[in-house]
Amino acid sequence: MSQIQIRRCEEADWPAVWPLLRATFEAGDTYAFSPDSTEAEIHAAWMEAPRATYVVRDGEGPVLGTYFIKANQPGLGSHVCNCGYVVAPEAQGQGLASAMCEHSQREALAMGFLAMQFNLVVSTNERAVRLWQRLGFEVVATLPRAFRHLRLGLVDAFVMFKTLG
Repeated sequence: MSQIQIRRCEEADWPAVWPLLRATFEAGDTYAFSPDSTEAEIHAAWMEAPRATYVVRDGEGPVLGTYFIKANQPGLGSHVCNCGYVVAPEAQGQGLASAMCEHSQREALAMGFLAMQFNLVVSTNERAVRLWQRLGFEVVATLPRAFRHLRLGLVDAFVMFKTLG
């Protein structure tokens, strides 16, 4: 990676973002989205519902990752945000998830969020669990058999939390 850039996602980025999301969700091992979710459903969840969505590129190259920020709850819980991150398979292991998470924490603080919560971190996604812990997130709850992994069946999921600032 020479010069990664993280910037706000624009509608013109969607044709590059959608295949990354579709492949990730079809795998059925890290996200609760149904593997057969439609493009319209995922567009609404990833582009319309969040407060902001971002893309990662290496210079003018293809989209290598994307993430969103949204309030985890409405009203009295809206000071805690939630994020979701996806890295293209060919870019995994190169620090993009870490860069996106660090970027998202700065953006969240600038938006007025006081904490960040991940609601359903699949326990078998050990690489992500280790990364989030390295970046200061704690497992605050284990949800027994809360995720229907397409290959492994029912597995635990974690709620992970970090106070920002």
